Amino acid sequence: MVGKPINTPLLDLVLDRTSSDSLQSQLFSQLREMVLSGRLQSGERLPSTRALAKELACSRNTVLGAFDQLLAEGYLEGQSGSGTYISNELPDDIGLVPAKTSSYSQVPPSIGQRGLSRRGEHLAIMQKEKRAHKNYPAFSPGMTDVESFPFPLWARSLSRTWRYPKDDLLRNPDPCGYIPLRKEIADYLRVARGIKCDWQQVMITSGARQATDFMARILLDSGDTAWFEEPGYPGLKGPLHSAGIEMSFVPVDDEGLSVRTGRTMAKNARMAVVSPSHQYPLGIVMSLRRRLELLDWAEENDAWILEDDYESEFRFSGKPISSLQGLEAERRGHLKGASRVVYLGSFSKVLFHVLRLGYLVVPDHLVDAVRSARMLMDERSSLLAQPALADFMAEGHFSSHIRRMRKVYAQRQKMLVDGIEEYLSDYLEINPNIAGLHITAYFTDKADNKTTDREVVAAADKMNISASPLSLFYNNKSAARQGLLMGYGACRQGEIESGCKRLASVFKKLTE
Repeated sequence: MVGKPINTPLLDLVLDRTSSDSLQSQLFSQLREMVLSGRLQSGERLPSTRALAKELACSRNTVLGAFDQLLAEGYLEGQSGSGTYISNELPDDIGLVPAKTSSYSQVPPSIGQRGLSRRGEHLAIMQKEKRAHKNYPAFSPGMTDVESFPFPLWARSLSRTWRYPKDDLLRNPDPCGYIPLRKEIADYLRVARGIKCDWQQVMITSGARQATDFMARILLDSGDTAWFEEPGYPGLKGPLHSAGIEMSFVPVDDEGLSVRTGRTMAKNARMAVVSPSHQYPLGIVMSLRRRLELLDWAEENDAWILEDDYESEFRFSGKPISSLQGLEAERRGHLKGASRVVYLGSFSKVLFHVLRLGYLVVPDHLVDAVRSARMLMDERSSLLAQPALADFMAEGHFSSHIRRMRKVYAQRQKMLVDGIEEYLSDYLEINPNIAGLHITAYFTDKADNKTTDREVVAAADKMNISASPLSLFYNNKSAARQGLLMGYGACRQGEIESGCKRLASVFKKLTE
C-alpha cells in the first residue's frame, strides 16, 4: 500500500491533561472523528507512532494504544515496513458525516454519529467509567442498614397521610415541596446543624444530584468555572457537566479543600462545591481556618458555595462541626441579602436509598427566584413520600432512628478497624473517620509496590467482597493515591471479620 503522508489535519489534535478521559481515549476519539468526517481520507499515511508521540508530548505507548484500537476496529490498516494508513473500507461508512458546512447552508450539521451532543457523549463516557457495585454487605461504601429501619412506623405514617389526604396535598401543591415537611426540616436543621433558616428557604429535591444540577443552572452560566474537590464525589460531576460548568479540581489536604491552591488554579471561579463536615471520600473535616478562608473567597469574588453536608448525621465523637451556612450567618449577624452559601442534604443515606428525597436551603434573597425557576424547570418532586416523612419527623421517629443507628454504626466501624489491624495491617493503613459509613484505607508500601487498588477490587469481587478503589475518585490519575473505600453500614459482626480475612487472602495472592 502506498499513500500520501498526512500533514495539516493532525496539527488539530489536542490532548487535554485535565480531562477525566485518558490521553489514549482522547487520541482515539479525535482520530476516529477525523476519519468519519472525511478530514482524513482513505489511503493516507499516518506519521510514525514515535513522531506523533513527540509532536503531542505524550508517551509512545499512548499513541500505540490508540492506533491498536483503531486497527482493531477497522479504521486503520498496517503494512510491515511501510507504515500505518487510513483504511480503504471503513466500518462506519453509513455514519460518515460531511466536512463542516458553510454558515449559509440550509442543512444543519450532524451532532454526532449516534445523534448525541458533545455533552451527551461525555456524559455517556462518564457513566461507562463509573463502576457498578454489587450489593455485597462487605464492604460496599454508602450502604445503610435497611434491616434496622422501623418500617412498621413508616408504613403507619404512609397510611395516616394518604388514607384521607388533605386538600392542600392534592390541590396546587407548593412547587418547592410539601410545606409541613419543609417546616420539619427547618426545625431539625436549626437544632442539629446550626442552620439559620426558615421553612420558606427549604426546597425539596430528589437528592444531591438534582440539587446540584438545579443550583448550577440558576446561579451559573454555561462556561463558568466551579471548584471541585480532588479527590471528590463523582456523582456530582455529571450534574455540573450537564449544566455546562467547567470544573477546576482543587486538592484536598488535612484541613479540607485548599483555598490557596484554588485561588491559584481558578481565582475567578463562580462556585465551590465542597463537603466540609465529612469530605467524600477521604473523611476530612474542614478546619475552622479553612472554612473562614473559603467564606472570604466567596465574598471577595461574588461567588457561591454549594455545601454538601454529606453523612453529617452519623458523627461518632467530638462536638458537631458548625455548617458553613450557620458559620457565615453568625459572622455577618444577619441573613437578608447576605449569604453566599447554599446548603444541601439528603435522606437517602439517613433512612434508605430508594426514598430519593433531599433538600436545599437557599439564601433568603434567592427564595422567589428559586420558586419561579422550579415552576419552569421541574415544578416539584414527587409528593408520595413527603407527607409520610413529615409525619415521621413530627412524631420523633426520625431523630430516634438517627440516635439508634449512630451507636450501631460506631460499633461496626470499630469492628472494621479491629479487623483491618488484625488481618490487613501489612497491606492497609487507616485513619478512622469520626463520621460516616465507610473507612478510607490507604495502601502500605508492601501493597503499593505490587498491585493497584483497581486490581484488588476486581479480585475481591470474585470473593463476594465489594469495595471502591480510591483512585477512582481522582480526576488527575497520575496524582491518585492507592487505597480502598470500605463500607460497614450494612455489615454484621461476622460479615466484617469474614470479609477482612477474605480480603487479606486477595492481597496475599496479588503481592506475593
